[in-house]
Amino acid sequence: MLNVVWLALFCGALVLALINGTVESVTGAVFSAAKDAVVVVAIPLIGLTSFWLGFLRIAEAAGLVDALARSLKPVLGRLFPEVPAGHPALGAITLNMAANMLGLGNAATPFGLRAMRLLDGLNPVKGVASNAMCTFLAVNTASIQIIPATAISILAANGSKTPSLVMGPSLVVSFIAFGAGIAAVKLLAPFFPLRALSGAEAENHPTESETSPTQPRELPPLSPRWKLVLALLTLLLLLSFFARVFPGVLPASFALSENGNATEGGLAIRTLRGIASTALPALLLLFPVYATGRGVKVYEQFVDGAKEGFDTVKRIIPYLVAILVAVRMFREAGGIDALSKALGPLLAQIGMSPELLPMSLVRPLSGSATTGLFTEIVTKFGADSLISRTAATIYGSTETTLYVLSVYFGSVNIQRGRQALPAGLIADCTAVLASVWICRWFFASN
Repeated sequence: MLNVVWLALFCGALVLALINGTVESVTGAVFSAAKDAVVVVAIPLIGLTSFWLGFLRIAEAAGLVDALARSLKPVLGRLFPEVPAGHPALGAITLNMAANMLGLGNAATPFGLRAMRLLDGLNPVKGVASNAMCTFLAVNTASIQIIPATAISILAANGSKTPSLVMGPSLVVSFIAFGAGIAAVKLLAPFFPLRALSGAEAENHPTESETSPTQPRELPPLSPRWKLVLALLTLLLLLSFFARVFPGVLPASFALSENGNATEGGLAIRTLRGIASTALPALLLLFPVYATGRGVKVYEQFVDGAKEGFDTVKRIIPYLVAILVAVRMFREAGGIDALSKALGPLLAQIGMSPELLPMSLVRPLSGSATTGLFTEIVTKFGADSLISRTAATIYGSTETTLYVLSVYFGSVNIQRGRQALPAGLIADCTAVLASVWICRWFFASN
């Protein structure tokens, strides 16, 4: 299905360019997007991926990923029945979901890439997405996000008095979209059977042997000294958390953020902010200390894991170039404007403002373009207007579906994505419609 979407974007852009007289803009977009795919996206991703894969290797060597997978099997087992109990893929999936929920996108992508590699090791048909892979992509494209940090930052920068007020609607809409995405990926599976690639497709698919994840060796238990060290570090993190939740009770130096606005709002909002700001330091601090206490050589493990980062990103560069070039060509040719004009009258019947339509259409295609359109809406209508808050909710509860599919499937050379793309788009559409209705109800008194 990605083949059809890519061809439609690419050829549609050229046809529209010839009709609208925007050939120069579209041809220029080819070269600028190809350059950005490597320089702006891929190169920074190498560093982030190397860091987080190195960190994940420490957690695997210490047995933390295995313990996490086993503890969450009752929950994840329903979503991923094809994955054996205790398989490291479940641990990587859990870390990916947790990072997405806390708004840690730079950590979520490397964890997700690792999860896809592990799921590919269980895939019976190489080159074709398994049901577990499709479900994992649906989880990512409809990820539940507690803190829509970028949306809140843009609202605050444009003078919103209560920028964090969109956290409630965003969380509710995220749950609704998550349910829609999971339901879609399960219900659509029979219509996209898991069949082997044809002869021509199989010839184009690289046969790369997937190595099994390293099983953690038998480790000594933590000594009382290391238990004391972990307890003291945990206490320090808890003090920092409570300093964020109850400002004024503890010295301000305990708070991890220097942003004074971060402690404003009600107790629920401050609690969510406290969790988000403390989670990353806790992860980076406790995991290596725990691994060291169990006898793991953390530096060597980190370096071994980080080596995978370059190879992983190198594999996805062609997919990044393909999708980013097609998306930018379509946008420069006026494709988004044409769709907005065609769909505007229909969506107006269900109460959706036409100003929200371009941003909603761009969201599955491009994150940077969506940010620009969202900022334009906030600047034009005011940060605390209903339309800006609705746009913030859409931004915080949807994902760049085509980019996510290209990166994750590209990392394991998937050529046939089956139901993953339809399920992701269904989740995005559900999130947009739910945002319009829920924001109208939630902010009715304002």
